[in-house]
Amino acid sequence: MKTPVYRALGVISVGLGLIGALLPLLPTTPFLILAAYFFARSHPAWEVKLLAHPTAGPAIRAWRDHRAIPRFAKVMAGVMLAISAIGGWLTLPGDWRYLPAVVGGVVMLWMLSRPSR
Repeated sequence: MKTPVYRALGVISVGLGLIGALLPLLPTTPFLILAAYFFARSHPAWEVKLLAHPTAGPAIRAWRDHRAIPRFAKVMAGVMLAISAIGGWLTLPGDWRYLPAVVGGVVMLWMLSRPSR
């Protein structure tokens, strides 16, 4: 029973990752890491394909092996979080304008606490 559920969750995670590649507020790599986790338990051949992917594979392996985030990913995430915070500041009403900056700051602090690869 676990195998079909894990396989379905893996496919959904890949789908969300692909959507995240197009939408700026939805992350791609965490969904692909999650997909690799599900595929390792349900369809090892698909896990191998994810790990061998030239763009996503290194980030997935860095997280899996060392709980590390590539330096380039940290920089890009910081830039995107800053853009989101500025956009929130300019468009959200009242005290809501602080929310994107606070959430982005917490996320950046957590990312900076992770080792780089």
